Amino acid sequence: MDEYAQDQELEVKFFVEDLNTIEQRLVSAKATLIQPRTHEYNQRFDTTSGDLARGQRILRLRRDTGSHLTYKGPTSNLGGVLARQEIEFEVSNFETAKKFVEALGYRAKFVYEKHRTTYEINSLKVTLDEMPYGDFVEIEGPGATQIRDMAHTLGLDWNQSLPETYISIFRRMRELINLHFDDLTFENFEGVEVDMARFGIKPADVSVPAEQG
Repeated sequence: MDEYAQDQELEVKFFVEDLNTIEQRLVSAKATLIQPRTHEYNQRFDTTSGDLARGQRILRLRRDTGSHLTYKGPTSNLGGVLARQEIEFEVSNFETAKKFVEALGYRAKFVYEKHRTTYEINSLKVTLDEMPYGDFVEIEGPGATQIRDMAHTLGLDWNQSLPETYISIFRRMRELINLHFDDLTFENFEGVEVDMARFGIKPADVSVPAEQG
């Protein structure tokens, strides 16, 4: 079933070894660059007792080329992709929005950052994400079939798709290799060697050729 609510996001992630090749394939497929490589800074908020996390909900404030406040609901698996409600809107000032959220009783619990390049093609959004622990491609769109087809076009092995969040990957990583920091930042990961295979994550761009023509 590829029908989805207007405020629901459907997405899937792939760990990759060569973002440049993926970007070249997007350009060859006539994708439109809608945001050049941009640094993202994100703060997640929760109550002091962690009510949102327990309900698998997210309240996030993001700063990139602008500032955005986002709510995300619990996730479900739909045809191999993550499906969840997402409500997002732009705010005029990051610090004012932070004070607003804190006035409602929420507190900043977690910081994470990335570098992100964003393309659009055939009603899909494809992002090239440089995380502190590795590089990923995220495909978001109106249905699982379209997302799967785009993965094939980009030469990504669907069997290596990751229907989980960057944060859940980080949490598994912290537990397995005993990372002694809480925030997912580039500064924290300086000098940290990460072997993604240790977490059961294999590159999706090493065995499947891109669709020709």
